[in-house]
Amino acid sequence: MKMKLQVVWFVLLGQLVGSALVAGPAPYLSPDAIVATSDGGTLYVACATANRVLRVDPAHHQVRSFIDTPAPASGLVLSPDDHRLYVTCAAPESQVLTVDVQLGKIIGTVTVGHTARSPVLSLDGKSLFVCNQFNNDVSVIDLAAQRETARIPVQREPIAADLTRDGKYLLVANHLSTGRADTEDVDAAVSVIDVAAGRTVKQMELPDGSTGLQGLRVSPDGKYAILTHIWSNFDVPTRRVDGGRINANALTIISVAKLEPICTFFVDSLDRGAGNPWAVAWAADGADLVITHAGTHEVSLIDFQALLDGLPKNAKQKYHTDASTPVLKFAPRYEDDQEDEGLPFLVGARQRIKLPAGDLGPRAAVITGHTLYTANYFSDTLSAVDLSAPDSPGISIPLGPKQEMTAVRRGEFYFHDAELCRQGWQSCATCHPGDGRTDALDWLVGRNQPRNTRSLLLSGQTIPVAIPTNIVQAQPMATNLDAAVRTQIKALFFTNLTDDIVSDLEQYIEAFKPVPSPYLSHGRLTDAAKHGATLFSQTGCIKCHASNRFTDLGWHDVGTRVRFDKSAQFLTPSLVEVWRTAPYLHNGEATTIREVLTTYNHHDAHGDVSKLSQPELDDLCTYVLSL
Repeated sequence: MKMKLQVVWFVLLGQLVGSALVAGPAPYLSPDAIVATSDGGTLYVACATANRVLRVDPAHHQVRSFIDTPAPASGLVLSPDDHRLYVTCAAPESQVLTVDVQLGKIIGTVTVGHTARSPVLSLDGKSLFVCNQFNNDVSVIDLAAQRETARIPVQREPIAADLTRDGKYLLVANHLSTGRADTEDVDAAVSVIDVAAGRTVKQMELPDGSTGLQGLRVSPDGKYAILTHIWSNFDVPTRRVDGGRINANALTIISVAKLEPICTFFVDSLDRGAGNPWAVAWAADGADLVITHAGTHEVSLIDFQALLDGLPKNAKQKYHTDASTPVLKFAPRYEDDQEDEGLPFLVGARQRIKLPAGDLGPRAAVITGHTLYTANYFSDTLSAVDLSAPDSPGISIPLGPKQEMTAVRRGEFYFHDAELCRQGWQSCATCHPGDGRTDALDWLVGRNQPRNTRSLLLSGQTIPVAIPTNIVQAQPMATNLDAAVRTQIKALFFTNLTDDIVSDLEQYIEAFKPVPSPYLSHGRLTDAAKHGATLFSQTGCIKCHASNRFTDLGWHDVGTRVRFDKSAQFLTPSLVEVWRTAPYLHNGEATTIREVLTTYNHHDAHGDVSKLSQPELDDLCTYVLSL
């Protein structure tokens, strides 16, 4: 097998922390994943923007060596004997590296799907499962043969996974929901893959409004899995942010035996949000559970047994219970007039721990012995917290020389910083995850008309921006990006921002680049898509979706006005990266581009496509989804 890189580990000499780490392709490391050897003596840290994996000596707070990766390092897993390190490298055609850590060599490279992450090793160590986020499937890799043997479809944007302790099922967290957004029952799901059968056998339904699924880990005893996610009150007008009335931050407990969720809790406090829950880490004995909060730069330390012990009492007092188990089935969501008392907050079983000053954006965590390590995306540091003495100050471990943030990097930080919001309940990334895209929900933003969350890609070039899509052109809320940012922050964060923060956010948003579509073949249009491009022009789609932005920035009546819409005129959306922004139309009622062109294409208002044959319609859809 031809190796692209023979020698993997580059040894760094001397006291490296904060001084001698060689710069990678980007000035920032952005640690995004972490794994520890079984004895806790070595940590491996994946650095997303540096295309690098670090080997860290935690006892001496030193980076010992590193590997440069061909694309952003997005996930890590070690073999049980610690001899092999498997690294996912996220790209439109991702690679999975097998590294012999003793020899310091790559011994295998396998190409998988679009934006690979969250590698999981099978129980027998012979197979590796990898989430392909934008292919909506999971790769199965035969490690001995170093080849992909299967793709297993899941729902939408698989972002995290873990194996049940008996090896029978792979639980996969889908980042976003599928289906319509204009209903009350909107939630992302956890897919259950039967490993032996090689197929998805179940979709675990979560409470309505569950979105932004992020972290998933099975408990050491195999009885439970913990899932972190956002809990959105999308069908309630956004008049208040306190108490989670717009977005709350949640964990869901899953019964592995039943393969179903049994309880969902806020990981916020009643008067202080814990924005953007991210990673899940278990102590080896299962006694301690840790959730990182990437938006508020802290962690929750949870006494898991105390949490379980408290469930029956809470359930009997307040909530519906499953007759077969003495725990909450689902905790209730907010209604507009609901009182604060009785909400499903974690009380008595959890301690919130602030990370050391300057440690920002904890996106990964691992526990070795009594020590918790978090990988902090925006500060290029690890935090070390002694869980046996959580009130003691934690230790910050620099992974390289401190880099001053550029305006774009500061904007990225502010975009993910929930502390800009009143009480820390949410960040911009809560509703616009994945670098400013969409949460796939309809929102009642201060009014009674639902509004489908827009992707912010190209928003600075598609003026007017940040407007309710049911208000006509003469009455826009914002006609430039600066006004849009200020308006939305004031309306949804219940605070004001300084000019420098707004400027940094603008520069970050304007720096968004389209991600190549999974419908492309090696970055190019397929023959079907090329034919679809011809049909796109012939059917008149190009009239409104013109230029390289694929929008004429005009207002049109396309026959999609529904109840509560004040106007039949809607702003033409850009079709760039439309493959990842479902559901479609202003209220999210169309689940696919085909539905836009057929079911919701009244009088051929979206293009003269009614006379197309089914193969021609297929080709047209393929082209649109390739943009």
